[in-house]
Amino acid sequence: MSGPKARSTQGVKIHVNASASRGEKNAIKTRRQPNESIQASAADGAREEKKAQEPDPWVARAEQGQAGDAIIARVATPAETKVLIAGGSFAGLEAMLAVRALAKELVTVELMAPDPEFLYRPLAVAEPFGLSEVRRFPLGPLAERCGARYRPAALTAVDAPARLARTSDDESVSYDALVVACGARTQEAIPGALTFQGPQDIARLAELVDHVESGTVERVAFAVPAGVSWPLPLYELTLLTARLARSSAPRAEIILVTPERAPLALFGTSASNLARELLERQRVRLALERHPVRYREGSLELAGGETMAVDAVISLPLLRGPYLEGLPHDDEGFLKVDHHGRVERVPAVYAAGDVTAFPVKQGGLATQQGDVVAETIAAEAGVPVQPTPLDPVLRALLLTGDRPAYVRAALGGHHGDPGVVDWEPLWWPPAKVAGLHLAPFLRENIALSGTHR
Repeated sequence: MSGPKARSTQGVKIHVNASASRGEKNAIKTRRQPNESIQASAADGAREEKKAQEPDPWVARAEQGQAGDAIIARVATPAETKVLIAGGSFAGLEAMLAVRALAKELVTVELMAPDPEFLYRPLAVAEPFGLSEVRRFPLGPLAERCGARYRPAALTAVDAPARLARTSDDESVSYDALVVACGARTQEAIPGALTFQGPQDIARLAELVDHVESGTVERVAFAVPAGVSWPLPLYELTLLTARLARSSAPRAEIILVTPERAPLALFGTSASNLARELLERQRVRLALERHPVRYREGSLELAGGETMAVDAVISLPLLRGPYLEGLPHDDEGFLKVDHHGRVERVPAVYAAGDVTAFPVKQGGLATQQGDVVAETIAAEAGVPVQPTPLDPVLRALLLTGDRPAYVRAALGGHHGDPGVVDWEPLWWPPAKVAGLHLAPFLRENIALSGTHR
């Protein structure tokens, strides 16, 4: 099929940022910026944002050269710390921006990633319903605009004693500080199910949604596999599908199957209560404390021998680490780091994002890890900054099919935190992924982006 068709909705379209109609609460940033086309804005929020025209002090600025109007990445001098960042997604980009903002002329930064584009993946769940489009940003220009350089290659191994990174081009790249932010590998969790991994599965999911809308598929299960620590995308897919079915396929039955004791339990009781209310409102059948195993011949098999008769199953992938040669990793290939992002027992090597052994894998947490690593590197490069240990806070914009909900919960040492839920933004800018540097930087550079196809 050519792509997901536009669907009638009562809510606004969702973009990289969703803007507020009232003041932000507990904002990551307090200054509002000019609205861009990537935002779905309320009228009064848009008027406020037009007032703010001053440069953002948090966003790293490129150093301008004299070759026409080109932005020139600086070349290292002997006194500078050479920072190599392996990975071009949330953690890597946030670390790049943060270390350039903090250390400025004390560092040179090279961003290395095999894919020349950064895909804003969290919005992939909305595209099959015509609510959004996944945007792609070219890494080369993004790197140049903060004074870094881009190398199109993947990290394959590390020679830590020699401080050399081996690349997929069979080259060795020297570094003073290496940031491993190359993410995780995905694998099928429930055989027979449609495993939604992101943009590459949009067309398949859109086709299934068409079948639900036409009535040829009536019973659909959204199954959270055991071992998936970030189930929110599947909740979004469930709510968006159920909302569509309620209006166009009233006979459809939507089921959410999850090992959790309560819906979205990771976010605390406030978000869990909201999720339960939203699911009930869309007439979703909720099957808690169930462990889906496989789907075959119209039957979803659960641990313990229970089965469910369904026409289709949508699931999420399991994540595994990259098992990088030369770096110590756990049994699943992930890197263990301390509270400042240092890889255990390996000097000058840091890690952030899904590649780490941190149990929750989420873009916003990845940016927080990137900030922690950047502070540590900046301090070791001579910047008078006291590195802050990671104190993880989950922030998520939950797509519901109507207006989005903002949820927040502290993870680090705040056991029993009930979390916070609001229909107005709890951070600013109110992006799907709340990165201190990355969110405003992407909005500022939206002109570089295109849509994913």
